[in-house]
Amino acid sequence: MTMENWDEIRTAFQVARMGTVSGAADVLGVHHATVIRHIDALEKRLGTRLFQRHARGYTATEAGRDLLSVAQATEEQFAQLQNRIKGQGETVQGELVVTSIAGIPDLLVPVLTGFQTRWPAVIVRFLTDMRLFRLDYGEAHVAIRAGSVPEEPDNVVQPLVRLKTGLYAAKSYAAAHGLPASEADFAGHRFISPDNEASRAPFYRWLRDHVAADQMGFRTTEPAASEAALRGGAGIGFLSAYRAAGDPDLVEVLAPRVEWDSPLWIVTHVDLHRTRKVQAFVTHLKEAAKDWRLCS
Repeated sequence: MTMENWDEIRTAFQVARMGTVSGAADVLGVHHATVIRHIDALEKRLGTRLFQRHARGYTATEAGRDLLSVAQATEEQFAQLQNRIKGQGETVQGELVVTSIAGIPDLLVPVLTGFQTRWPAVIVRFLTDMRLFRLDYGEAHVAIRAGSVPEEPDNVVQPLVRLKTGLYAAKSYAAAHGLPASEADFAGHRFISPDNEASRAPFYRWLRDHVAADQMGFRTTEPAASEAALRGGAGIGFLSAYRAAGDPDLVEVLAPRVEWDSPLWIVTHVDLHRTRKVQAFVTHLKEAAKDWRLCS
């Protein structure tokens, strides 16, 4: 590959990131026909398919993901070089893609907006999804993950905080059904749970071990819906202690336990970890987390 092919590689990178030809065309400021031409030319030159075409757009193949992980790092390095050449080596700008577990936007959005206030040339993309975003494929600069320590070999992992979780009920549920004094009294009560038996959250694993499946009367894949159901009196459910603290409409059923804690981790890819933008955000995030007094 030569420098004259870089436009094609950048185009492929944006198609993979946006998932559609039109999305990539908008980002690059070119016609969608140009995007298709670049992809076709690159695939012909490499002799392999970089994308699977389907009705919803384009999905990178394994070969495409390998190429695009290099493109992500190269684009970042070009941006750093451009800043140094212009005498702006300390400038933080361009896209910052942060991915996180669902359910903690109230913690992270103020951090992101504060970072953007400090660095107004940054475009923030905050992504949450059921799937795990791949840093080695350039899908994000920084990931906030929960649970056991992430073990991907090319990632840099740093501890952030431990989220404490307790078991709560709405006062309306307590008034209608009473409350169990301990797990020995769970019979006859209704519980809120994820609609995913493979959930790795430690408190949900505990719930599956202590509550019969037919007692889990409200199930959802969305953390916000779980909290709304809890507050609406649909059943007893888990909630982060910082979200329940001081709420007069909630009653603590079981206090937070160490085995229910969810450690949060900052994860970055080794190729981007030392870039000015990533380092600036990670430092900002760690400072902000010191004020999350109800988390750890």
